[in-house]
Amino acid sequence: MKYKVNIKETSEGYAIWVPGLPGCWSQGKTEKEALENIKDAIQAYLDTVEELSKDKESRYQGQTQLTLIRWPESY
Repeated sequence: MKYKVNIKETSEGYAIWVPGLPGCWSQGKTEKEALENIKDAIQAYLDTVEELSKDKESRYQGQTQLTLIRWPESY
């Protein structure tokens, strides 16, 4: 499944989050680290959804692919 991720440079590195998965966010000192961390956060999110929705159909299935959205510094 493809997920759009938003990334923003901060004074501490990079903040990154997935608008389509409420509460799914991470950070990293570098953009590369933030992208790797959000993949882990997405997997943990999906694992939790799967566990909580056993015996129910879930829309969160399939391979994870990311689309990166950069936020302007003035935002």
